[in-house]
Amino acid sequence: MSFMKKPRAHHSDLPRNSLGYTIRDYEGGMSTLCAGCGHDSITAALIQACWELDIEPHRVAKMSGIGCSSKTPAYFLSQAHGINAVHGRMPSIATGANAANQHLHYLGVSGDGDSLSIGFGQFAHAIRRNVNMLYIIENNGVYGLTKGQFSASADVGSRAKYGQENEQPPIDPVLTAISLGCTFVARGFSGDKDQLVPLIQAGLRHRGFAMIDVISPCVAFNDHEGSTKSYAHTREYYHPAIHADFIPPREEIRTEYEKGKAMPVELHDGSTIVLRKIDVDHDPTNRAGAIAYLERHREAREIVTGLLYLEEEGKDLHAWNRTVGDSLVDTQSRSDAAAILEEIQAGYR
Repeated sequence: MSFMKKPRAHHSDLPRNSLGYTIRDYEGGMSTLCAGCGHDSITAALIQACWELDIEPHRVAKMSGIGCSSKTPAYFLSQAHGINAVHGRMPSIATGANAANQHLHYLGVSGDGDSLSIGFGQFAHAIRRNVNMLYIIENNGVYGLTKGQFSASADVGSRAKYGQENEQPPIDPVLTAISLGCTFVARGFSGDKDQLVPLIQAGLRHRGFAMIDVISPCVAFNDHEGSTKSYAHTREYYHPAIHADFIPPREEIRTEYEKGKAMPVELHDGSTIVLRKIDVDHDPTNRAGAIAYLERHREAREIVTGLLYLEEEGKDLHAWNRTVGDSLVDTQSRSDAAAILEEIQAGYR
């Protein structure tokens, strides 16, 4: 985490959202990541997304595990709740917190090592339970914190900084998430803020587990020729399947689109995602079709981005477990809260 605070002074003419906050109010500490790290671009997208959605910072619970990616929560929403969990164990912390208080916005930031190696089992069960949270994987294909070893997402044939070639098949987080039943699956690129911001906004408004895999190049250990997670490689093989426009419910919805080229999808809170199909062959509501589409483009070594799969009617953790409408912290007495918590915990034993 960062202990270096940004100066509080800012220009008096900065625009404000409906809460009266400027975008500076959604910032955090000074980043200690390498200059040019893709993770900092993701931080900027998160700040903009939360500011535009008029989310109260203190109504956010931001969580992470261990790794370069897990430092990100220190760099946005300084007034939010936050925790660094044990390596790979953030999903279970998020599940427990969500069970106790469903009225917060849960935002998990993880890495390809934290989610696809040591934390793979926890990642899978958070999807299976459809925990209502946005889960961002900052995917760079290496263990940057321990000097650049291949991670579980490294592609076959990708070369490390010191010349080694990866021969093991990768775990693809978007294919994994879709196959496990995740109800919102997207992929973005840290260098494409215009696409990433509306994906984050839609993920925050989605009821259920929303997973966004963000290709985020490591400038220290994985941004060289031969890497398939570098800025140059991603830009060359970048294949945006769908562009997402996010429209909050407070605005009058007016969209013009050619039939078959775009698809408005209304979320549970009245907000709308307008999916503009750049590739008309992709239907993000067809689970089997989405998997086949991703496999086809993976064989062509293309990095498909956009909203890849969406299930509108999926039940979340609270619907499955038929929990009470009030959060445990708001129940009438401490004895009631203890009994409810015990009942929830017993369901996971």
